[in-house]
Amino acid sequence: MGFYDSIDISASGLTAERLAMDVIANNIANAQTTRTPQGGPFKRQLVVFAQQQSAAQGESFVPDPVPGDPHRDGGSASLGGVQAVGIVQDTSPDRLAYEPGNPDADANGYVHYPNVQVVKEMVDLMAASRAYQANVTAIQQTKVLSADVLNVLRA
Repeated sequence: MGFYDSIDISASGLTAERLAMDVIANNIANAQTTRTPQGGPFKRQLVVFAQQQSAAQGESFVPDPVPGDPHRDGGSASLGGVQAVGIVQDTSPDRLAYEPGNPDADANGYVHYPNVQVVKEMVDLMAASRAYQANVTAIQQTKVLSADVLNVLRA
């Protein structure tokens, strides 16, 4: 593990958690959207994360979505952080509300609302925020330890 690998790993966590917070904010903003250009209500979105493999110098990080996969190249790469590999739609059913006067109501008088639960989104937002804070703290501690090492070497 190189000198700056811990900062790179934490930085990948910062990037991933920022994306997660953006997606959560979008979910909350669309919690009442019953009509989308694709038709139907908004669908909750989720971020899919995968581990990054640390690569030799000059190579890019490659996600390993299936750890321990026998079809991997068998290299001895070590873990190198996290990467957002995609944003997927939650497949849970829509919330139904009986509102026969609503212009978005179906033939039975039910309005299909997004499968977004604002309380759950807020909990997810708090968890992503805490993970972001933890990565910032890890970077700050790495900087402090690096400065201490340099002070010891100068003495």
